[in-house]
Amino acid sequence: MQKAAGAPDKAYKNMDFLNGREARIIRILSEYTHPQQRFGEEKIQNTIVFFGSARTRDRETAAQALDDATREGGDVGKAQRDVEVSRYYEDAVALSRMLGEWSRELDPDHRFAVCSGGGPGIMEAANRGAFEAGGPSVGLNISLPFEQYANPYISEGLGFEFHYFFMRKYWFVYLAKALVVFPGGFGTLDEMMEVLTLVQTGKVDRPLPIVVYGSEFWNSIIDFDALVEWGMISKEDLSLFHFADTPAEAFETLKSELHRTYGF
Repeated sequence: MQKAAGAPDKAYKNMDFLNGREARIIRILSEYTHPQQRFGEEKIQNTIVFFGSARTRDRETAAQALDDATREGGDVGKAQRDVEVSRYYEDAVALSRMLGEWSRELDPDHRFAVCSGGGPGIMEAANRGAFEAGGPSVGLNISLPFEQYANPYISEGLGFEFHYFFMRKYWFVYLAKALVVFPGGFGTLDEMMEVLTLVQTGKVDRPLPIVVYGSEFWNSIIDFDALVEWGMISKEDLSLFHFADTPAEAFETLKSELHRTYGF
């Protein structure tokens, strides 16, 4: 039907309205229903989620930056640290690849998609490993003023761009059957602690194996035993997660836990 001259736009076609304060609930619902539709179309039912720093570089890039800093008088100390930390990028690629290859051997209804925050660093490494294994690779990106861009290893149709952190976090958890937490900063700490709280309080109504990767890093950042000693968590809460220091160790833990809890 042709629009009559002078007739106002329908509300759902009015971009000024849709981008305004009063339509916030519509935007929130869109970040719920759009991923729901896409996951259904792509038959994604189970994910293994990777958290970790967006700042972690791959070994080749870090080594090149160190060469540049040494030659040009840059910050050699920072560059050396980045080379050391790059092992976490390489480990995330390896672990994700192992999970992707294993998942392809499972019954189609029980296969896993690797899911990350969709950006650079550990997120890129997770998507890269899944891509190299030929498995589905989900990226839940979020618009930020710096640092965050969609990496090139996300499967077609499985890349999302969020505005709201809480809707992004919802989709991290809703389909997750396991979680791996690599070293990271404020964002990683926030994501890890929120999921641990959801599991601790029973708001996640299914078993959710959690692997905390890099015991040296994490035990230097968080004194988990002190939380028990001060009575802030129960000793039993330490069993909500498992430490791992190699891709093989993390893979065996995840495979064992998923088989034990879900029979996969």
